[in-house]
Amino acid sequence: MPRVKEITLEEVPHELHDIYRRFSTEYGPFANQVKIFAQRPPALKHIMGLLLDLKEEACLPQRYLEIALVVVSRINECDYCVVHHDPRLIAEGLDSEAVENILNPDCPGLNDLDCLVRDFAVQVTNTPGRIRDKMFADLREHFTEAQIVELVLRTALCGFFNRFNDTLQIEVEKEARV
Repeated sequence: MPRVKEITLEEVPHELHDIYRRFSTEYGPFANQVKIFAQRPPALKHIMGLLLDLKEEACLPQRYLEIALVVVSRINECDYCVVHHDPRLIAEGLDSEAVENILNPDCPGLNDLDCLVRDFAVQVTNTPGRIRDKMFADLREHFTEAQIVELVLRTALCGFFNRFNDTLQIEVEKEARV
C-alpha cells in the first residue's frame, strides 16, 4: 500500500485526464504510479507528459533506452522499475539471462554497443562528474547529440523514478507481474 492516497481520474483536473489515461494504458501498466503523481497535477502534466512526448518521438532506439533503464533500476534496486522494464528489454532482443546479469561486466548476450550504453548508464548513475570525454566520443560514433542528451535525461530521470517509487512504496500493478 502506498504511503500517500491514490488519486482517481475523477479527482484530477479535467485538462489532465488525457495524460492520466494515456500514461496508465498506452505507456504501459503504470496506473499505480499515475495515481500517486496525480497528487501534484503539475508533476503529472509535465513529467508524465514529457515521457509520453518522448515515447511518441522515439528519438532513441528502444533497445538502448531499456538497457539504460534496467541498469539504473538494478543499481538502485527498484523493484517497481525492474518489474516494468525487464520484460521490455527482453522484448528488444535480450534474453532473460542477459537482463538478469546486465550489471556484470562480462554479461553474456550483450554486443559492444549494448555494453557501451550499459557502462554509460552506470557512470551517469554513480559518477556523473567523472565521465571521460572518450565515453562521449564513443557514444558519438553511434548516436546523435540529441540521442545522447535523451540517454542522459532518461537515465537520470529513471534514478528519480526509482527513488520516488521506493520512497512512496508504489505497488507493482498485477498486469506488470507477468
